[in-house]
Amino acid sequence: MPSMSPWQTRLIRTRAPGSVVLIRFYVGAVFVSEGVQKFRYPDALGSGRFDRAGIPAPGFFAPLDGVLEIVCGALLLAGLLTRLATLPMVVNMVGALLITKLPILWGGAPLFDGESGWWDFAHESRTDLAQLCGSLFLLIVGAGAHSLDARLGRTATAHVPARH
Repeated sequence: MPSMSPWQTRLIRTRAPGSVVLIRFYVGAVFVSEGVQKFRYPDALGSGRFDRAGIPAPGFFAPLDGVLEIVCGALLLAGLLTRLATLPMVVNMVGALLITKLPILWGGAPLFDGESGWWDFAHESRTDLAQLCGSLFLLIVGAGAHSLDARLGRTATAHVPARH
């Protein structure tokens, strides 16, 4: 096996416990599910929703978002390139919060007619906030002991030639 560069090693390194698998599975499963639903229900959850939210080029951005959610969610489920997979998902969740949920605070949010104020915002943004926090957690700690990242890290360490 070829040795990994220092940046590759940092990318997959994790000292997090195996219990991180619970966060990885939750966050990854939600991203995969939401990505698939953008294609299954394009009017309600894909390009139609993006159009109603005022996102430009909804026919481009909704499928792109769906593909990223499926691919990054699958990587999170496997624990492969976990830190890298979280980056687009952090951007995704910040965008969703800013574009679709934040306007609820002052009313007039296109996707949430009649909802306004803190409590409506807190209710409607709960999943986005959980996904953002879960993604940030995985970015910080890595995939955990039960992951392909950890396995690759162990394999790379085992194949490092001794220096003389």
